[in-house]
Amino acid sequence: MIQVSSLAMQFDGKYLFKDVNLKFVKGNCYGIIGANGAGKSTFLRILSKDLEPSFGEIIIEKNQRISVLKQNQNAYDDLTVIDAVLKGHSRLYNIMKEKEVLYSKENLTDDENYHLCDLEMEFADLDGWNAESDAATLLNNLGIEDSLHYEIMENLDSKLKVKVLLAQALFGNPDILILDEPTNNLDLKTCEWLEDFLNNFDNIVIVVSHDRHFLNNVCTHICDVDFGKIKIYGGNYDFWYESSQLALQQLKDQNKKAEAKKKELEAFIARFSANLSKSRQATSRKKLLEKLNIEEIEPSTRRYPYVDFKITRECGNDILIVENLTKKPYFENLSFTVDKNDKIVFLSDNTLVTTTLFDVLMGKTEADFGTIKWGVTITSDYMPGDNSEYFNKLGMNMCDWIRQYSGDEQTDTFVRGWLGRMLFSGDDVFKEVSVLSGGEKVRLMLAKLMLSGANVILLDDPSNHLDLETITSLNNGMVRYKGNLLFTSHDHEIISTVANRVISFKNNEIIDRKMTYEEYLERFEREH
Repeated sequence: MIQVSSLAMQFDGKYLFKDVNLKFVKGNCYGIIGANGAGKSTFLRILSKDLEPSFGEIIIEKNQRISVLKQNQNAYDDLTVIDAVLKGHSRLYNIMKEKEVLYSKENLTDDENYHLCDLEMEFADLDGWNAESDAATLLNNLGIEDSLHYEIMENLDSKLKVKVLLAQALFGNPDILILDEPTNNLDLKTCEWLEDFLNNFDNIVIVVSHDRHFLNNVCTHICDVDFGKIKIYGGNYDFWYESSQLALQQLKDQNKKAEAKKKELEAFIARFSANLSKSRQATSRKKLLEKLNIEEIEPSTRRYPYVDFKITRECGNDILIVENLTKKPYFENLSFTVDKNDKIVFLSDNTLVTTTLFDVLMGKTEADFGTIKWGVTITSDYMPGDNSEYFNKLGMNMCDWIRQYSGDEQTDTFVRGWLGRMLFSGDDVFKEVSVLSGGEKVRLMLAKLMLSGANVILLDDPSNHLDLETITSLNNGMVRYKGNLLFTSHDHEIISTVANRVISFKNNEIIDRKMTYEEYLERFEREH
């Protein structure tokens, strides 16, 4: 167990959070959520004993081993891959190295012999004889082949290094496992393996992730860092989000009687529990269904941007016809027709394929050959993955930037209203766009899209750089949109809830099916 007592963290005289009192209990997985800058990473560093709090304390039971997913990919460049994993259990690794030194000596003193016996006993207690095979199994499950296990870390691709560091964190059955964005650079099968691993992990898991699908599949509790407070709620991310929104709506409805509110909340819990019982997580040893209760439901004080794409003109029957489109080396003889109400996700292991296709469709790049025919009723807009060309005007502030896309509406009141939708207010609206963060730029691009009124929108990985709140709002906006969507995404939840058609570039083959993403996965991914 981890006991957090009267915790507070202060920077430059201002509290990031204070009066935090929590318990993290064995057998549960806690998802840490919070807006950018709320203090998630700071809280993780305090829990992992990497940072001293301003006040309060973290009490961890004696002899509990903490394992943390490291972020420095180059920290182990001088080690072999297998040794980098073994180093995740520092005591076991040190014993192994000390034994090697002693066994390499021709003659040992009596003290050294006694010490070696002690080391062997501790080595056995730590299951050291299975250590290398356990490490190798972890690496294989994460997609790192046997041939690389004794390669020097420095020679590995950065994406593989990330997987080695994840294996390092998981190795040796730690008592407390702390993971910061563990699904980064993981493919679908590896993500699912990690979900199953965590669902069957008996000890404490504390995880930060922007992947809502992952949080929903592994978390038994949500730890919300919000407005200087940190609170724990039973349930996964969807339960926290939907219940907090319901509670917020009830708070606004002053006329509804307390008994009616209680029945509404109870009905919500019953519906949520029924859906959850069908998930993969429900078959694991984590029984969060038993933990959901009405007392934990509170309105969230979190602010969400307003993302709602309206169309100014209905689409006709002809949307887009693509015939024999070729842009080598990315795709050849690509043909498809977009039908009314299609929301198509384009999938490829090589993001350059889908990005190049979108650039060709929008006329930013010329195809080698083939035809593109847009319908006469179509107005389209595009949010590229690389938006740098939109923000290279030095001295331009956010108000003036939005004004470029607001048509006849040029007043400060109108412009600032749109910026307010995307949570830009006060003096922030006068910040130069060239110095904005990645997430701030994407929010401006979303405001631009909403102003366009386009009836066909192309989105290239739109959730990149965004926090959970904006991703959730974007997802809801994409679901509500009445026009046609062509999009790419690495966000499982967005693809699952938005797409009704999948076009996939897979193994030199193009798969085009009108089906949900889950149906596509079952038919074309999980079976292979």
